[in-house]
Amino acid sequence: MTSTTRLPLAEPTGVLGTILKGATRKLLGRVPSPLGVYWHNRRVLKGYLAISARAQRWNACDPSLKSFAHMAVASLLGCTWCLDLGYFQARNEHLDLAKAREVPRWRRSDVFTPLEREVMGYAEAMTQTPPSVTDEQAERLLAQLGAAGLVELTAYVSLANFYARTNVALGVESDGFAAACGLPPLALA
Repeated sequence: MTSTTRLPLAEPTGVLGTILKGATRKLLGRVPSPLGVYWHNRRVLKGYLAISARAQRWNACDPSLKSFAHMAVASLLGCTWCLDLGYFQARNEHLDLAKAREVPRWRRSDVFTPLEREVMGYAEAMTQTPPSVTDEQAERLLAQLGAAGLVELTAYVSLANFYARTNVALGVESDGFAAACGLPPLALA
């Protein structure tokens, strides 16, 4: 692992470390740098992994909408690790790569549907400090996603903020997953 982080990367050890390194190598092709950062506090790492695993099972909102929302948050906050992983995962989950690639400049791109634009606008409004979500935004999404979908999208955007803000604060940067699998570079904002 190469360190660009504000903490030295710890080497995951023991049974848990072996399991996590094996699982991440299988999923991503190598051990991601956040694992070495979060290994400094295994309780935080375990909590992070538990909520991530549960969020993967949520199914009231379309996966591509959640992916675009997460990437919009990452782009706004400057989390290159989240953007890189999101683009890489879009490929692995058979989402629209042309759209995923354009998320950093979604306002100027013509590839997104009105709903996708609404979702990314909502994600950015939630990410502002203080949040700037309007009643009108919530009403439009409620009409299109239903109550369960809106709650899920909102929770997912909150998690995206958790991941991105933590990574940015700890200096976690892109591990180059998308480039390693030959994806064209993300559009510039």
